[in-house]
Amino acid sequence: MRLWIYCIGHMRGTPEGLLCEDFVDRARKTGRGLGFTAVSIEELPVSKHRESAVRIKDECERLSARLPDGAHVILLDAKGKGMTSEDFAEMLGSLRDVGTKDLCFVIGGPDGLAALPGKKAGRSLAFGPQTWPHLPARALLCEQVYRAITILAGPPYHRA
Repeated sequence: MRLWIYCIGHMRGTPEGLLCEDFVDRARKTGRGLGFTAVSIEELPVSKHRESAVRIKDECERLSARLPDGAHVILLDAKGKGMTSEDFAEMLGSLRDVGTKDLCFVIGGPDGLAALPGKKAGRSLAFGPQTWPHLPARALLCEQVYRAITILAGPPYHRA
């Protein structure tokens, strides 16, 4: 199964970007032998429209156009459902085991995220009841993907 993280905004060279690169690299290496054939981040630029609603619509249209056909989509949203790291790992393993080809996590830009035109999200995920800025949320997602893969693999990274 290929794991994709689609997001609005570029963070290459930032501390969060370096952290994401490290966790994605670790997830790729550990996940290869477990049926996770790719772990990738796709960044799209922030919309230049002046109005927030127009920016969100533009960003969601561009995100939707980039998602692979037939992908299982999970939106990161403050209103989404929280889950433990173990439950997150179980979800990844289950989706892999039923033959899901592409699992796409979608993170909106600074203004948030709306429905993706032509795509149906399988679920909405939240990292707790707080509102997270999109850059730290991306770093946290990368860490949780790596943690989930290590839970499935059994190395000592996850100790809870």
